Amino acid sequence: MRVRIDTGRCVGAGQCERAAPTVFRQDEDGVGGVLDRTPPPAVWEEVREAEDLCPARAVLLSGDGTGDGTGAGAGAAAPPTGRDA
Repeated sequence: MRVRIDTGRCVGAGQCERAAPTVFRQDEDGVGGVLDRTPPPAVWEEVREAEDLCPARAVLLSGDGTGDGTGAGAGAAAPPTGRDA
């Protein structure tokens, strides 16, 4: 699994950091960032929860082990609009 945040889309809700604090962080302006771009399988469930909870769909996952090869989850449906973190 690879993890990114579309910082142009992020609204600073903080749901990613709350769901997976070892993978995500917010900067001083509240914009989400990624601490671990390739988190271990032990936290994949938390990362998927962060993707599902993000109101802006800024958490983007790829190669998430679903078997379809796309890694397309709820947040991966729309293309990035800004800088990826």
